[in-house]
Amino acid sequence: MIPLAQALATIAATLERAGIPEPRREARLILAHALGCTQAGLLTRDHVPPTAGHDLAARRAAHEPLAYITGRREFWSLDLAVSPATLIPRPDSETLIEAALHHRPARARVRAILDLGTGTGALLLAALTEFPDAHGIGTDRVPQAAALARRNARDLGLAARSAFLVADWAAPIAQRFDLILSNPPYIPSAIIRTLMPDVALFEPTAALDGGADGLAAYRAIIADLPRLLAPGGLAILEAGIAQAEPIAALAASHNLAALSHPDLAGVPRAVVITAVAPPHEKTIW
Repeated sequence: MIPLAQALATIAATLERAGIPEPRREARLILAHALGCTQAGLLTRDHVPPTAGHDLAARRAAHEPLAYITGRREFWSLDLAVSPATLIPRPDSETLIEAALHHRPARARVRAILDLGTGTGALLLAALTEFPDAHGIGTDRVPQAAALARRNARDLGLAARSAFLVADWAAPIAQRFDLILSNPPYIPSAIIRTLMPDVALFEPTAALDGGADGLAAYRAIIADLPRLLAPGGLAILEAGIAQAEPIAALAASHNLAALSHPDLAGVPRAVVITAVAPPHEKTIW
């Protein structure tokens, strides 16, 4: 056994040499996971096995995302299971839930929710916690992702209010929805290889690759919105940098109105699409 401080310092040094941000914080998370305890529980130990966490630290030093190593990620205060079959939920995507609450403060109005490209189920499950009268469907073309989303729904007590289908966007869906959410792939194909290695080497390319201009998924989704939106319904799509305006133009080509909702950094991160713009709002383009 070695002192806890020595074990943490060794792991942090490994991570720092690999250029991992916040190596001390990640060292605590890695060692706690290796020992099967929380960070608080970790600090109650004076000594730990000498090689505890070394294998996990080596994986992180190779830039494997910490969420894949621990198998967990928090989103909208929900503890979610993640896997290499899914994109790792990010704080930026919480902007879509914030936009939904902003545009639908009367929560009882939302009864049916659709999440396209659900991945871990993060968006749908977060929305269901905020709209307690709603039921929802999540679709994903990857069977392992749909299975993981079902597991997360079950673990969060939301299985009875959700269903997850293996599908290409909304192809098999026939009903209409009050709220449609999606974080589609939006990175232009040629840029993916230039992303940080944590993303480019480990996260599923299909969940990142938006085609030559990054807009391929939006074309497919927006073309389907007129048949999917219930009267007064809205769709909220996550957008990459400088993509909100071209997404709004796609919406306009299908006789839909669009406005943006910024993230905490002021970046237009969510594009809110409706069949008819509410009279007290106007599109920004």
